Amino acid sequence: MKSPLMLAALAAPLSAQVLAQTDSQVLEPTVVTATRTAEPAGETLATVSVIDRAEIERRQARSVPDLLRTLPGVSIAQSGGPGQSASVMLRGTNADHVLVLVDGVRVGSATLGTTSLQDLPVDQIERIEVVRGPRSSLYGSEAIGGVIQIFTRRGGGALTPRFSVGVGELGTASVSGGLSGGGERAWFNLGANFEQTDGINACAGRPFPYAGCGVDQPDRDGYSSHGVSARAGYAFSERAEVEFHLLSAESANDFDGSRFSGNQARSSQQVFGANATLRPLDAWTLTLTAGRSWDDYRVFYEDAAAAVFDQFVDRFQTERDSLSLQSDVTIAAGQLVSLGVDYVDDRVSGTVDYAEDARDNLGVFGQYQGSFGAFDLKLSARQDDNQQFGSHTTGSAALGYLFANDIQVALSYGTGFKAPTFNELYYPGFGNTALDPEESESIELMANGPLPLPGRMRGDWQLSLYQAEVDDLIAYDSATFAPANVDSARIRGLEAAADVRWDDWTLAGNLTLLDPENRSDGANDGNLLPRRAEQSLQLDLDRTLGRWRAGATLQLVGERYDDLANQVDLDAYALLDLRLEYAFNPALRLQGRLANALDETYETAYLYNQPGRAFYLTLRYQP
Repeated sequence: MKSPLMLAALAAPLSAQVLAQTDSQVLEPTVVTATRTAEPAGETLATVSVIDRAEIERRQARSVPDLLRTLPGVSIAQSGGPGQSASVMLRGTNADHVLVLVDGVRVGSATLGTTSLQDLPVDQIERIEVVRGPRSSLYGSEAIGGVIQIFTRRGGGALTPRFSVGVGELGTASVSGGLSGGGERAWFNLGANFEQTDGINACAGRPFPYAGCGVDQPDRDGYSSHGVSARAGYAFSERAEVEFHLLSAESANDFDGSRFSGNQARSSQQVFGANATLRPLDAWTLTLTAGRSWDDYRVFYEDAAAAVFDQFVDRFQTERDSLSLQSDVTIAAGQLVSLGVDYVDDRVSGTVDYAEDARDNLGVFGQYQGSFGAFDLKLSARQDDNQQFGSHTTGSAALGYLFANDIQVALSYGTGFKAPTFNELYYPGFGNTALDPEESESIELMANGPLPLPGRMRGDWQLSLYQAEVDDLIAYDSATFAPANVDSARIRGLEAAADVRWDDWTLAGNLTLLDPENRSDGANDGNLLPRRAEQSLQLDLDRTLGRWRAGATLQLVGERYDDLANQVDLDAYALLDLRLEYAFNPALRLQGRLANALDETYETAYLYNQPGRAFYLTLRYQP
């Protein structure tokens, strides 16, 4: 650990035990992503973070990557300012080792293997669950580093309108609104949003020698987006209910590029799904889920000086159909058995002529969850049969013990895999159809419990130690001029988090120490994987005083490298965000946020700029 942030990082768990917010009981969130069944987060035996609607509004976040960067074990690399491509890495694994779901439906690009999280509208999100660690034994491919599931707003209750308007620096303006309701048996939510910004100069590229984006275009790269969401359901009785959901996001952003690569992108992400839940018996629940997602990416070139406008360059489109049937049976008190089958069909199209443009995957899984006094046991296994790479088996096991002082300790082991993308398999002149899936083995020791605090102070802590070995990583092989299973990595990490609440105060902190070692043969053996910081620390302080609420977030990120050879440094940085809120009444609030208050100059990817100090103001109405 080479960064001077090390001393501050080691002090994080101690400093997070000082102040807090309220003496009222804080209810533990219920999560569904860790085990595909609803249970309190503390009973999953997995490392889970939940960002709910109240947290989204408290942070005044403007994008999904902006929210995720505050979590332990998360690394973000963004190619410029607002709306630019963002890679999200969990626990040091690759960006395409993260499975992303929206309301239970798989989303993302089958050609790249990643999801454009920066385009998903924050105003349409009710909750985000982030499970860190392998989950292939329940979800199949991609879930080597973990799973991110985004839930849209659900609605229910009385008819309730909402809206927000915002302005800020860089020519930023936003507006969103919605209507929810449904009464006792039904629920619905309708929402829409629009945002635009002039942005910043995304890239300080170097044409000679080629680096960054490879061009020098010192202009502002703007971004605009608009989206709609709809979710509705009805409970016929306690034993039967049905729900439908839709999320659509359209965006346009400028970037620095050439006539060959383009410099304007127009993206569309859509997901539509339906699910039905039946409870034929008190101990038996059946869930049927179906969905379709689209990822459409179009590239254009514009050069006003040369009178070139909207010149079409490329298009990549993914259509994904998914169907899932899951049966959960309580076989005895505290004993739950789940059996399920997943079917996914991917189709790609666009300007690239792939040798194969479709493939399907059939996965069958089973899970056992049992409680035996102070012991909890979770076992799961899955078999995937993919049209292109054949069969693959994964599994996981976790054992937890709850002590009398409410401290829980859990040991878990899991395997994961990642199927090659269409680009890696079939891209003309580049793909390799002989590729095998990437594979992983992980072990984790986790502990959590209440903090021993005096008086009205309340707090919790969590600690995780883990190691993951990832084999058959796909990388470019200079000997064959094609991708091949030539890389491997060993990743060790520690994550610590704590929060304290006392009257009108809250203080929370988290720390990540990471050793992402490249174990590939050759000159890079022993180097650090690029764009992963060895240390990162975050501290959050908030206070409510009558109608006022003020807060601050400090994030410290250590040094990283941008390349496999560890020759290109990315400096450590410190980001301080300040926020203030005034409630005119329980429904109407005015919020202000000063982002990057220290005006830090930093990069998360080499030669790609990040925004400096900027102020944003939001008026929010939510009865």
